[in-house]
Amino acid sequence: MNETLADYLRRIRKEKRLTLRAVEEKTKISNAYLSQVENGKISSPSPSVLHKLADCYEISYEHLMRLAGHPLPMLPVGSEKLKPSFRLQSSFDDLTEEEKKRVLEYIEFLRSRRQ
Repeated sequence: MNETLADYLRRIRKEKRLTLRAVEEKTKISNAYLSQVENGKISSPSPSVLHKLADCYEISYEHLMRLAGHPLPMLPVGSEKLKPSFRLQSSFDDLTEEEKKRVLEYIEFLRSRRQ
């Protein structure tokens, strides 16, 4: 099943347990506009709107761009494909200082194994 931008954004918002008003507060995008996007009346919001929503929902901006039908930059032959966005900082917010220290140590360990 191919999920539309409207369906995807509505599903993600509900999974995050956010109201349209809460998203409006976080993104400064009116809840009326957000409602129109989620109902498919606006099928191709601007890249700046999509960027704000990607940040708010902690999801891939590139995926939203694709769903909205916006072109993505061409990548050089042999380069990596665009990866979904990952917001490491938001994952750290609920960790203790000791847990953060251990995670950073583990990242350093993984990097040392690459060399």
